[in-house]
Amino acid sequence: MGDGLLVVDKPAGWTSHDVVARGRRLCRTRKVGHAGTLDPMATGVLVLGVGRGTKLLTFLVGHDKAYEATIRLGESTVTDDAEGEVLTRTDAGDLGEQDVADAVQALTGDLEQVPSSVSAIKVDGVRSYARVRSGQDVALSARPVTVSSFEVLTRRTSGTHLDLDVRVEVSSGTYVRALARDLGAALGVGGHLTALRRTRVGGLGLDRATSLATVEAEGADAHLLPLADAARVCLPTRELDEPEARALGYGQRVASARPGRTEPVAAFGPDGVLVAVLDESAEQARAHVVLAPAGES
Repeated sequence: MGDGLLVVDKPAGWTSHDVVARGRRLCRTRKVGHAGTLDPMATGVLVLGVGRGTKLLTFLVGHDKAYEATIRLGESTVTDDAEGEVLTRTDAGDLGEQDVADAVQALTGDLEQVPSSVSAIKVDGVRSYARVRSGQDVALSARPVTVSSFEVLTRRTSGTHLDLDVRVEVSSGTYVRALARDLGAALGVGGHLTALRRTRVGGLGLDRATSLATVEAEGADAHLLPLADAARVCLPTRELDEPEARALGYGQRVASARPGRTEPVAAFGPDGVLVAVLDESAEQARAHVVLAPAGES
């Protein structure tokens, strides 16, 4: 099995760990990880790193993400999604389009968002969701997030409910469930998420994603994005000359091509091989990780 990224279209009902476990079997290696959890109810883009591709995952976790979702206004739940117990019911059938638009606009841009209490955030070493499910009350601190785009695509009224199909683009660490909760709260009717589909992680979208059934039928190799190709899609790039590639392969530093840039940079040798991912924040670039050590065949 080669090294690289396998972009999976996660099915509903599977945990991200379930997908990793199936990926390990399909790729015939234990060295498989993922770049950002999706809830079991969610579908869509889940990026798996395979072999040395796992070393790229840390640079993907912080990328922005895009989702399509359905928000139900008129009910709030314990989990801020459809899997939790209903806490409140309020008639939302008469909400006007402008009221909704104004509330959506107020939740766009740079925000301080309180994550859903049923999240993987640790509180004193224990996952928040584990504390909630054991009956504890959990109060998480707000954290800065960016909602670059929050667009209402369609709206449907069903009795006292108003369902909104939305498209959002958000920074890493943003909870779409919390957006649904906060939209409902702003409108005074409560809200929760009933469907969620991740359509993009950084530069990797659904157009590159494959179902697990297809991977099983056609083989993982047929759908693996090779290491160098994956890095070119996901990161800024730099071409090295032979002495620079050799120096990095030995763990040495080289001059930064663009000193001061904060994003990680994929550095390629003259032969097209991904040599390292660099930190070019200073005059001398250092390797976050070396993918092609000197002397490795």
